[in-house]
Amino acid sequence: MSMMKKVLVCAGFLLASNVVFAQTPVVGVVNLEQALFNTQAAQELQAAIEIEFREDQQRAEALNSELRALIERAQRDESIMSDAEKRRVSTDAQEKQVQLQMIAERVQAALQERNQAFIDSMRQNLGTAIETVVREGGYNIVLNADSVAFFDNAYDITGKVTAKLNELNR
Repeated sequence: MSMMKKVLVCAGFLLASNVVFAQTPVVGVVNLEQALFNTQAAQELQAAIEIEFREDQQRAEALNSELRALIERAQRDESIMSDAEKRRVSTDAQEKQVQLQMIAERVQAALQERNQAFIDSMRQNLGTAIETVVREGGYNIVLNADSVAFFDNAYDITGKVTAKLNELNR
């Protein structure tokens, strides 16, 4: 092989290897829930929810205190309580547990409803934020963190998506 052919073959390999390296995909991983719920809008929603359910929280705390006091009294005074008193204490404790359960269920349902409404209201902006981050970062592939078994934090673009969402919501 002549020297010229060797140079051309080497140049061909170098060009081919550069093409392979140029086509290496840029991968990002995003945790969609985290991106949404770390936004300023989500923090404002959380503050509003805390205010809205403050009375329920206070009532639940009071019921828990009353229930603990009933249990302590029942344990402490069991030997000197009449059967009627024991039944009354047991009935009171059951009523307080039912009230606690009702508060918890009502608050949980409201929280799920508010969170779903928030997700629905942010869906379009989330898509726009991801598209913008992908375009600005030159990403070829973006994976949902929930569907990836493991990834290095260097691939995580969740913070970038959250920042873009905050920008879009101003």
